[in-house]
Amino acid sequence: MQTLYPILAALAAYLVGSLSFAVIVSRLMGLKDPRTFGSKNPGATNVLRSGSKAAAIVTLLLDAVKGLLPVLAVKWWGKPYGLEEGTVALVALAAFLGHLWPVFFRFQGGKGVATFIGVVFGIDLVLGLATGATWLIIAFFSRYSSLASLVAGVFAPVFYLLGDRLQWYADSRIAFALFAMAMLLGWRHRENISRLLKGTESRLGAKKV
Repeated sequence: MQTLYPILAALAAYLVGSLSFAVIVSRLMGLKDPRTFGSKNPGATNVLRSGSKAAAIVTLLLDAVKGLLPVLAVKWWGKPYGLEEGTVALVALAAFLGHLWPVFFRFQGGKGVATFIGVVFGIDLVLGLATGATWLIIAFFSRYSSLASLVAGVFAPVFYLLGDRLQWYADSRIAFALFAMAMLLGWRHRENISRLLKGTESRLGAKKV
């Protein structure tokens, strides 16, 4: 039975990740479905384009929490069940994949930025702060959410490896999960990358109908 625990943990993480809070929050607050306007991406940035900062903030926090909680659950309560670093990597990736391809929303998910940040905070607070700070700095100076997300995604696994033996012992499975998520972030932002190169990418705060 114990050999099933990592699989069950990953499945639970995927189901939690499949909760598309951009859609849920928008419905509860009487806003348009974020999949029908702007970038049509069910994420906090597109919810902001609806004109509701409150809805965007709530979406951002909940999307981050659904990446954070599965990782923390394994770290806090998993050892008696044999769930350690390998399962941390597994649930981190599963929660992220749930956001990208949510089973509850016809596998039409967001780009995973907030969930990725939540996962990183779950792995280590300092790693999360470094990654979050990277996003904020790039976003502040460029006003491009997509560029900030791409840079933060690239730097998260780099920060993790740089912290080996200083802040934490870098586990290869967690490093692999972080690199895999960074690559998926890049792939999900491929249209944004094209627009960035053309100079047509929309900036933070710009309304797009």
